[in-house]
Amino acid sequence: QVQLVESGGGLVQAGGSLRLSCAASGLIFTQYAMGWFRQAPGQEREFVATIIWEGRNTEYAESVKGRFTISRDNTKNTVYLQMNSLKPEDTAVYYCATSLSFPKMKPSDYNYWGQGTQVTVSS
Repeated sequence: QVQLVESGGGLVQAGGSLRLSCAASGLIFTQYAMGWFRQAPGQEREFVATIIWEGRNTEYAESVKGRFTISRDNTKNTVYLQMNSLKPEDTAVYYCATSLSFPKMKPSDYNYWGQGTQVTVSS
């Protein structure tokens, strides 16, 4: 079965960095665009970034442009989210997901999801 497993979350001070990873299995990884979303308590899940299957094209939410970088390694079936200059408002559970189309920014456009990893940014 398809599995997406996120890792790399944690507690970091404002201004710090984290790198999230999402390892995929049970699917043909290069058939999918990959996306990162996040969800803070009491809020809807929101788009963060997406990357096309071969990695050449990316899209970002305005709130993270210039601070976050999405990348993928198709030899490892893994997508990454490098997060720099973190702010307290970046605190959320971060999810990776797969989409058959690019670029897509709505959760309903993604079919497989990971379980999420918590990112907490202290002020």
